Amino acid sequence: MEKREQVYEGKAKIVYRTDDPERYILYFKDDATAFNGLKKGTISGKGELNNRISAHFFALLEEHGIPTHFEKLLSPREMLVKKVTILPIEVVVRNIAAGSLAKRLGLAEGTPMRRPVLEFYLKSDELGDPMINEYHIYALSLASEDELKTLADYALKINSILSAYLAERKLELVDFKLEFGRTAGGAIILADEISPDTCRFWDAETKEKLDKDRFRRDLGGVEEAYQEIWRRLS
Repeated sequence: MEKREQVYEGKAKIVYRTDDPERYILYFKDDATAFNGLKKGTISGKGELNNRISAHFFALLEEHGIPTHFEKLLSPREMLVKKVTILPIEVVVRNIAAGSLAKRLGLAEGTPMRRPVLEFYLKSDELGDPMINEYHIYALSLASEDELKTLADYALKINSILSAYLAERKLELVDFKLEFGRTAGGAIILADEISPDTCRFWDAETKEKLDKDRFRRDLGGVEEAYQEIWRRLS
């Protein structure tokens, strides 16, 4: 597989073309941002860890019938993925109150939800990724009714799979963000990444935060938290 020109650079990854028009290469960076880019820094080794962790989760989800863009690891920081058009919708699943949900609803952080909470956000750095609902999605033609149902069904199934898998490793899946893409044939598949950048992971016993909240909140031990997630998975 020949790596060609850069297509896009985001906050955490760089996308490259390949000699196959239906395959891209994702390169995972050590750059870290929070609060819509207002806080910036570097987490040493993050790119390599997020690449490996994402590949691990994608392979697990494929085994359970969730289609993803992941094909294979190419190097410690690179993975080969299928070409997709990313939907401008971020799908968030919340199992425990934390972050913005706790603030919006006046809940103490750590309050368990009686059932998973599913939320949609417009993928727009310029607007600060505002929360939207199905009416906004249809009015803006971001996805069809069938596609939105697929997003919701996949997100809740992914939540069930990952929550059970992580519980066996003494981890709680507090909440997480997913992104999906359309293939050339119109199929909806899981894309982007699943990592401590996009999920909140807590130790099931101590409730220690093992994710990017350690960077957001200046808690220290950021690199060690990412390493601990990979240690428990591998």
